[in-house]
Amino acid sequence: MEFKIIWTEPALADLETIRDYIATDNTAAAEKVGWDIIRHVELLGNFPHIGPTYPRGSKGNTREIVSGSYRIFYRVKDAEKLVQILTIWHGARDEPTLPN
Repeated sequence: MEFKIIWTEPALADLETIRDYIATDNTAAAEKVGWDIIRHVELLGNFPHIGPTYPRGSKGNTREIVSGSYRIFYRVKDAEKLVQILTIWHGARDEPTLPN
């Protein structure tokens, strides 16, 4: 991996909440969804600019990728070779408020 991936505390809490919620009905599905999200995030180490900027068409360094029903918001810090995972958001929800 060329870029180091850093999970913020809110993003880790989001992942845990998602897995816990799904596990109330189906533990196997919860594990699958959790690992799918993690695998998508790991791709960013080699391809940090794979996701479109957020909001779409902006010139900022905040981007998003999708894993199943979940939107993964992240920030690329090119100079430091870092990808910072900001939040994981269900696609059916309103737009998130992201940290500065």
